[in-house]
Amino acid sequence: MEIIKVEHLSKSFGSLKVIRDISFTVNSGEVLAVIGPSGSGKSTLLRSITHLETVSGGTVTIGGEDMVRDGQYASPSQLRSICLKVGLVFQNFNLFPHLSVMDNVAEAQIRVLNRTRNHAEARARELLGKMGLADKEHSYPCELSGGQQQRVSIARALAMNPQVLFFDEPTSALDPELTGEILKVIRTLAAEKMTMVIVTHEMHFARDVADRVIFMDEGVIVEQGPARSVIEQPRSERTKAFLSRFSSRDA
Repeated sequence: MEIIKVEHLSKSFGSLKVIRDISFTVNSGEVLAVIGPSGSGKSTLLRSITHLETVSGGTVTIGGEDMVRDGQYASPSQLRSICLKVGLVFQNFNLFPHLSVMDNVAEAQIRVLNRTRNHAEARARELLGKMGLADKEHSYPCELSGGQQQRVSIARALAMNPQVLFFDEPTSALDPELTGEILKVIRTLAAEKMTMVIVTHEMHFARDVADRVIFMDEGVIVEQGPARSVIEQPRSERTKAFLSRFSSRDA
């Protein structure tokens, strides 16, 4: 079942065309990795699908509903409902520094989903336990490691019960030891068949965890296909050149 369908999507900032004629689908339970050099439009693509950027043209359908069709957005009430189907985990955590871990995870549930505080906190405790943070609910972000902060961010996104979870380079702000913590969490979610779209520079992880890979360069999709095929046997010369920079550590 298709959860995400993107057709001929484009996004420009003034005269700069950042993404051009992008089309792909994501099925329920699938993990899609988006790879490519810095500046290729990967983060803009995620921000456009999650409505943090307004697209210049094209269509985005989420859960069978058009968020935007041929550049025309759904009504504000429809848009709000559609956007609740997706969650985004940022590379720099984006936690509220003045709120405790518990409140960071619970507050949006209360304000956006109209859950009672008891319900929201119970869901938060469940997810914090799953993230290995059961003892941190009264802590503040400044008291946590980067890996712990990112796990709180993942718990916060999951608490909203999204149909699809997007990750924008979730390990880029972390050192190698903490990177492993986050990749382990994402592997667990993949095993549970959480639908995910992950922008990543971790080629070994993309090859082993993703079902499919999209390689982007200069705002377009150069190549896409099964993860292992694209990463181990790329067809495009541009993909081959990009992947050649990754050494045997990803073999």
